[in-house]
Amino acid sequence: MVSRILDEEELSAGCLELELTESVAMDNPLAAIETMDKLRERGVRMSIDDFGTDYSSMSYLKRFRVHKLKIDRSFVADLSTDPDDEAIVSAMISLAHNLGLQTIAEGVESEAQLAFLRARGCDEAQGYLFGPPMTADRFGAFLRSVAVETPGG
Repeated sequence: MVSRILDEEELSAGCLELELTESVAMDNPLAAIETMDKLRERGVRMSIDDFGTDYSSMSYLKRFRVHKLKIDRSFVADLSTDPDDEAIVSAMISLAHNLGLQTIAEGVESEAQLAFLRARGCDEAQGYLFGPPMTADRFGAFLRSVAVETPGG
């Protein structure tokens, strides 16, 4: 279905990144691997969402061949106050990078969380610190306003 839509809309597969929750991937890991491999061959980028919230096997993580791991907000929320969450997030970032994957942290709401993530080499972050969820039209307006404010924009 994804390939058909990309063809119909004449979109490059490299412009699409799909997120697969860890729990869905683990429901039927062999089918997930097969589907993800086909999409990857097509050029679609894949990420595992909510990483660390379920009981996935490290061997499947290796076989999923995704581009990115999304660190669940439940680990990010208490970064500045919970040493266990700090250790878990640090380990997730290190694991992802050692596997050649990018990381994105969900639920970033404070400068302290962002500083921690940056210091550990997290590649991307999302959350209310940057803005609320937006429709496509609102996001376009947001980008235009940022481009005007940015020198050389």
